[in-house]
Order: sequence, then C-alpha cells, then structure tokens
Amino acid sequence: MPRQLPPLNALRAFEAAGRHESFTGAAEELGVSHSAISKHVRGLEDRLGARLFRDLPRGVALTQDGAAYLAQLTPAFDTIAEASEAFSAKPVGTVVVNAETVFALKWLVPNLKRFTDAYPDVHLQLDASEQLIDIARYEADVAIRFFLAGAPDGMAELISDSAIYPYAAPSVAAQVGDDPKNLLNFPLLRDRGGDPWRVWFDGIGRPDLGALVPDTRRTRAMLAIEAVIAEQGVLLASSDNVKHDEEAGRLVRCFDHGFRQGTYHMLFGEGVLRRKPVRLFRDWLLAETIEFRSV
Repeated sequence: MPRQLPPLNALRAFEAAGRHESFTGAAEELGVSHSAISKHVRGLEDRLGARLFRDLPRGVALTQDGAAYLAQLTPAFDTIAEASEAFSAKPVGTVVVNAETVFALKWLVPNLKRFTDAYPDVHLQLDASEQLIDIARYEADVAIRFFLAGAPDGMAELISDSAIYPYAAPSVAAQVGDDPKNLLNFPLLRDRGGDPWRVWFDGIGRPDLGALVPDTRRTRAMLAIEAVIAEQGVLLASSDNVKHDEEAGRLVRCFDHGFRQGTYHMLFGEGVLRRKPVRLFRDWLLAETIEFRSV
C-alpha cells in the first residue's frame, strides 16, 4: 500500500518555518517568497486538518500540534540529508568559527592546515572575539569559549579541561630551578579570576609561599603569554594555549604540579549540525584536542 505523504515542498516549508518560527526566515533559507511559504503551510494545515501556527502581532508561533509535528519531521529530514550526503565524495561549504583570541591564535591557527588539507573544499571563516556572540542569531556556526566554572547552557561539546601549570621563558625557568620559593623573585602573572597562584602553592604543600604572593591584576591571556615569552615573569597557563610555544622552546614548564580551573567548550548554533561541513569540523576538533580532556 503506498504511503500517504503530504507534498514534499509543503513539508520542507513547514519544517523550515517551524525551526525559525518565521515564514520570512524559512523563505530566506529555502530561496522562495514569503507568500510561497505561507501557501505551502496553509495547504498542509488543510490537508492535516490541524492548525500548525498561530498568528502573532508580529510573525507566527507554533501551536502545540505544530511543535509535536516539527519534533518528528526535523529528525526525519536530518536522516534524509545525512543519507544523501554520504554519496557526496567531497563535502563543500562554509563553516563560520568564532573563537576567543588566545585559543584562536595559539591553538587553532597553528593547527588548521591539517583540517584544510583533509577537506580542501570546506571553507573556514575564522573570527576572534572576547565577547560571547549570539549563536542563536547565526553570527557563527561554532563558537569556542572559555568558562571559568560550570558548563554552558545549550548545545555544547567539551574541548579542553586541561590543567594549568607554571610556565616561563627558558632563561627564567633556569633561574627558578627546583625550588618553588624562587618563583617569588619574578612577577607572577595570572590570566584567570581568583587567586590561582595561592591555589598552586597550596597544592604543593607550601601555603606559606602562597601567602607571600602579592595581589596582581589579571592580564589578558594573549598578553600574559607574550610577556612571559619576553622573560617578564612566570604565568600559570593551561597546556592547550601554550602547547606550540612549549614545543618551539619559547616556554618551559617550571614544575609538574598543576590543577584544573575552567574549561573550553564548543558551542553550536541551532540546527548547524545538520550540515556535513560543520560536523566534520566538530569531529576534527574533538579528535585534535583529545589530549587536553581528562575524560
């Protein structure tokens, strides 16, 4: 017995309008007119015998029936899209990534060639910002942000919960040697809130030294790293942000004791994981940063 399916164009129009809760947003996504979306949706409502949207003074909103229908249709369209993409030998598209400045410059940029070599037809548009952009308004497909405490709300993946350790330029590290008391001979920089240096000294069983650490102003991570490379002090930094400077010999880990404070997460705009290029970037980034996750 053949399936009794509504017209595919009507389903596509409703599904897009439901996700955006906007006929205009659906029209822009599908490249048709607002009136075409409205016509498809009203025809679908007549066919189903149900109201899928209710009119608002400005725009529309899903009814209870509409929300329930959308919850079943969107996964079905995702499954069809993923099955169809499997026949595409080369994923093509643009992924807009917005990352905090220090992570963008110190980790992403030095590693991105591996992604572009693997997926030459996927264009990465990389921006750096200290502000938490509005993912929901599609300012980016993916945002990478540091959270000092707790996990972010919404769709997110942990990138790194790497511990922080004392790092210094080789000449400074040589003067520090094996005695943590020598750290007090240098400016102790911090790029995070609280009193991380006192926490670190407590962790090695020397709270007496931690009590001697002067109050210091927080310095932006990028500036703090560059200052330490320039032999202007010692910084408690996470190993993800200094990995390449350490490998290049510009920074040395002074002591092996570290502690965890904060995490990097990857945040996603609504629905962007339906696109294969975005999923490829997510999977690549998770694989590349596995060494920085404790679990």
